[in-house]
Amino acid sequence: MPFEENPEFFKGRGAQVNTHNKYLKNKYVLEHQEGIDEPLLENTITQFYQETARKIVSESNSPDLSHMYSINPYQGCEHGCIYCYARNSHEYYGFSAGLDFERKIIVKQNAPELLEDYFNRRNYEPVTIMLSGNTDCYQPVERKLGITRRLLQIFLNYKNPVSIITKNNLILRDLDIIAELARLNLIHVNVSITSLDEQLRQKLEPRTVTATGRLAVIEKLAAVSVPVRVMAAPIIPGLNSNEVPDIIRAAANRGACDAGFIMVRLNGSIADIFTDWLYKTFPAKAEKVLHQIQSCHDGKLNDSDFGRRMVGSGNVAEAIHQLFRVAYNRFLSGRAMPPLDHSLFTPKKGRQTSLF
Repeated sequence: MPFEENPEFFKGRGAQVNTHNKYLKNKYVLEHQEGIDEPLLENTITQFYQETARKIVSESNSPDLSHMYSINPYQGCEHGCIYCYARNSHEYYGFSAGLDFERKIIVKQNAPELLEDYFNRRNYEPVTIMLSGNTDCYQPVERKLGITRRLLQIFLNYKNPVSIITKNNLILRDLDIIAELARLNLIHVNVSITSLDEQLRQKLEPRTVTATGRLAVIEKLAAVSVPVRVMAAPIIPGLNSNEVPDIIRAAANRGACDAGFIMVRLNGSIADIFTDWLYKTFPAKAEKVLHQIQSCHDGKLNDSDFGRRMVGSGNVAEAIHQLFRVAYNRFLSGRAMPPLDHSLFTPKKGRQTSLF
């Protein structure tokens, strides 16, 4: 049945189910639908929860992401990308990685104050900090709350390098700050493009900006000398893997100076969420796509092996790697992201000092 006509499909959402949270002992189930007189209804609107965070900068010691520092002003993401690896983290908050992830958004209003405290630590040495290491810092509610803009202003005030990854054109709202950071070699921007096919994009990422809109972001950032990398991510064999050259070419034509890609991996609850979605949206090719994903991860959908989990292995993965290399050399040869400057960091008066 075509996607648009499937009566079981939640339009405007990626996940179609709420998977069980392994950290919870109990869950709601509908065992005897015939025993009730009307459908079991649930709240389908997006809800926001305020969190008073104690710290805002996270450090990853993963061998794949060694010493990556990141800030996530939001947990959960209304973009609803079906493949998102961050879905599993929502279970730590007592929610499901499925529909809850895109309908129950946790907001960290005090993130800018915590970042300033972080910079004012006595022994702080400047490091590049990524905005959106987990969920998009420019998701829809940012338009109203402006937390990311306040964070960028602090990066500029302290002259600390920052890297952003997003798929939302809301980033252009902050072009004034971003252009100034770029003038000082203090910022890299990564724009994620999963597919140039609008019908596929709507299925994979129902509440994101179109690929055309993201290409426009690359063009407008590059026009004011902001270094931009396109991330063809994630690559899903059998769905968007054939688009790698077209994505890189389109981004290069608009001023991108680098490209990267990540192989899809379906860890934890994401395997069930993605599989359910795949059979409902592409029933005819679901088995083939799942088998190709498994072939990239030693026969598994869940792959946690460092060194392989983000790039894959095997014949299918190698073919995608080769496709990427050929496209990169053809369209981006001679370009590169400029190094960020860590020498400009400007500490403020009143930095925290030890009591001992």
